[in-house]
Amino acid sequence: MNFSASAMIFIGLFLIGGVWSFARQKMKLAAAVTGALSALALTAGVMWWQ
Repeated sequence: MNFSASAMIFIGLFLIGGVWSFARQKMKLAAAVTGALSALALTAGVMWWQ
């Protein structure tokens, strides 16, 4: 695993926390956008992992 993969996975996990925070504040659009960005970051991290 290289640094780029680790960084993208960390960013994805960090953004999941943002989704949780936005959902608790009932900000649905922000939670959806943050969730999409989190999914993209985690996907990039997993693909770079190989």
